[in-house]
Amino acid sequence: MSYADQIFIQNCRDILDHGVWDTDLDVRPYWEDDHAPAHTVKKFGIVNRYDLSREFPILTIRRTFWKSAVDEMLWIWQKKSNDIHELSSHVWDQWADEKGTIGKAYGYQLGVKHHYPEGDMDQVDRVIYDLKHNPASRRIMTNLYNHHDLSEMALYPCAYSMTFNVSGNTLNAILNQRSQDMLTANNWNVVQYAVLVHMMARVAGLQAGELVHVIADCHIYDRHVPIVEKILQNPQYDAPKFTVDPAVTDFYQFTKNSFSLEGYQYTELDEKIPIAV
Repeated sequence: MSYADQIFIQNCRDILDHGVWDTDLDVRPYWEDDHAPAHTVKKFGIVNRYDLSREFPILTIRRTFWKSAVDEMLWIWQKKSNDIHELSSHVWDQWADEKGTIGKAYGYQLGVKHHYPEGDMDQVDRVIYDLKHNPASRRIMTNLYNHHDLSEMALYPCAYSMTFNVSGNTLNAILNQRSQDMLTANNWNVVQYAVLVHMMARVAGLQAGELVHVIADCHIYDRHVPIVEKILQNPQYDAPKFTVDPAVTDFYQFTKNSFSLEGYQYTELDEKIPIAV
């Protein structure tokens, strides 16, 4: 069975059985259809570890639309874009302004150039440079949570920081996330950043190792509870085989079709998921 399934089931069971509800608090999110407050049950400080050298961390107890997830990751990390017209899916449509941008968020932050002794680089190019030239560095990281620009972001970054670390010939990484909607976003983000680690490893001539996912506020929305309970009972399958096109070694040449999953089995989710905004 997929290790990602085991982690997801463990996290959700812990939240549902031992989590803390915020029903006695005023909350910012609301339900899109009737504008009722969107309350959650949560656990604080969940840490999950995925060994990418052993298997690809994708759920089988429900389908993850992994190509769309990769497309969004490339939109942020490769295109460094905040323009939803450059994104194939519609996951950001509700957050876009009249110009079709999400403000100074996500890809915008990664594309800002900073001055270093080696020259002007943005955060992504700095990571690539250090992985190639300074693999022993303990300073290889990115940060999207720029307080100066928060007021001009459509949404404060949820997954906001990546720390890369080279150990021998292995690239490991930590993804820091301030907030996680378990049903709609958990495995979506895990898949995205697992692929990113594989990309960075390929570019630097390294092997992909561990992805450590640190989640501060890990929650399930009230109207999602019945759906999650049903998903947890679904059959579990083995993780599919993940491959990267061996011809691509340039970070900016990857596309969503540079990756493949062989033998991906899953259970379709029949219910429509209500969205909290």
